[in-house]
Amino acid sequence: MSSIYDQHLDRNAANYAALTPVNFVERSAEVFGDLPAVIHGQRRYDWKTVRERSARLAAALRSFGVARGTTVTVMLPNTPEMVEAHYAIPALNAVINTLNTRLDAPLLAWQMSHCEAAVVITDREFAPTMREALRLLKDEHGRTPVVIDVDDSEYTGAGERLGTHEYEALLAAHAPLATLDAPADEWDAIAVSYTSGTTGDPKGVVTHHRGAYLNAVCNAATWTMPHFPTYLWTLPMFHCNGWCFPWTVAMLGGTHVCLRRVEAPAILAAMREHGVDHYCAAPIVHNLIIAAPDEMRAGIRQKVRGMVAGAAPPAAMIEGMAKLGFDITHVYGLTEVYGPASVAVKRDSWAGESLSEQARLNGRQGVRYVLQDGMTVMDPEMMRETPADGQTMGEIMFRGNIVMKGYLKNPKSTDKAFEGGWFHTGDLAVMEPDRYVKIKDRSKDIIISGGENISSIEVEDALYRHPAVMACAVVARPHPKWGETPLAFVELKPGASPSADELIAHCKGLLAGYKVPREIRFEPIPKTSTGKIQKFQLRERAKSASAIE
Repeated sequence: MSSIYDQHLDRNAANYAALTPVNFVERSAEVFGDLPAVIHGQRRYDWKTVRERSARLAAALRSFGVARGTTVTVMLPNTPEMVEAHYAIPALNAVINTLNTRLDAPLLAWQMSHCEAAVVITDREFAPTMREALRLLKDEHGRTPVVIDVDDSEYTGAGERLGTHEYEALLAAHAPLATLDAPADEWDAIAVSYTSGTTGDPKGVVTHHRGAYLNAVCNAATWTMPHFPTYLWTLPMFHCNGWCFPWTVAMLGGTHVCLRRVEAPAILAAMREHGVDHYCAAPIVHNLIIAAPDEMRAGIRQKVRGMVAGAAPPAAMIEGMAKLGFDITHVYGLTEVYGPASVAVKRDSWAGESLSEQARLNGRQGVRYVLQDGMTVMDPEMMRETPADGQTMGEIMFRGNIVMKGYLKNPKSTDKAFEGGWFHTGDLAVMEPDRYVKIKDRSKDIIISGGENISSIEVEDALYRHPAVMACAVVARPHPKWGETPLAFVELKPGASPSADELIAHCKGLLAGYKVPREIRFEPIPKTSTGKIQKFQLRERAKSASAIE
């Protein structure tokens, strides 16, 4: 039904623009053009230069026919070229596809074929793998994309060029576009990101300009980030487009401090040398900082704020970072919600609690981002919200502006993920009386022993409280009497050598008897490049009843 407010009050160029994070780059170049934007080894770029380089890359890509809906794949570490790709490709209304640098050639070829990559930008370090991936792409899938090689100034190793175009020469050969444009429709795809493979079943998650814009804003609001932050790239930008932080940093006129390798000496040296005040990482990276010698952390005098996600953080990690004086914010999300889409918002009253209680409160997955329409815990069968009693288990679900468009070329999985008007995460959780959500486990990771449910996360949290444990993962092991019992895989800190019996005794002091691991294996734990533990591989090792996905 129309009203007086529908008459002669239409959208026009003066009062409406599609939301896109590309606009942040144009604004920072315009008003903060002389301020530092990128630090990488000896390279220093201000915002005017970054905008110009991105506009030159966009012009070069346009010359190859890149336009709305074209996929441009990038195989890059956290370098200036990766930052520029996040600005240039969306400015053409094309779709950026960031490859996981740890994947093997067959999977890379499959992903590039699936998203129909027309152009590939690749760092010379990955030439051996990418050469094979491109061969498979041509021979098995009949596709031959344009290849652009990056010779990063900070890479000194071997690696041939695979294409006929070199990145810097290409930029020099093209005048920059006049503007980095917004799409006509903010619902247009901005990225396709393949799930990390922790279940062995990657899907192409398609996200849009509107969601990327809003999540970039939410990152700043969630962290109360000031203007001009100095942000360290410990999180791979290929993971959910760096949780949208390439665009958040642009919005705030901040400085990207690039890092090719995520190692404690490099992280702490960058914090000291460049005054880094913000970074994001999975729990394993925070544990590297905790385990680093005191002298390695010397000279870091600024307040450093870290964001943790990617796996449920053990309370011992949050407590350990607090003891170092690092301010940690815990967020939660998935590739399907642009990375983080909820946060354990810290309340002033928590400061009066003990350190262990603060760690427990901060370790929850929390509440929805301010621009996310909904987040709750539901019974997935009845599609009813569970009571906020901290006991009743359900599935975490999201809906709103920061949810993917769907899975590329996979309508069946898309429909299943959106059943009942909510995005189903597959994560099992409870909602506590303050409506903060607390994950108990992935649905496939619950261990059922003698009819009792055991949260693998709870057992892992107990193990992490032992000072010798660097990383751990707990899966189900078949048992003739109980059906399943917990099996723990453990990686120790350097120089530590506790026995399995010692760790089991430690767990007995923290857990009910049936939850205590029956076996400890000191073995390397398979992880994705973002630090997520690949439990499907561990279940296969354990030959557990849940090994089949």
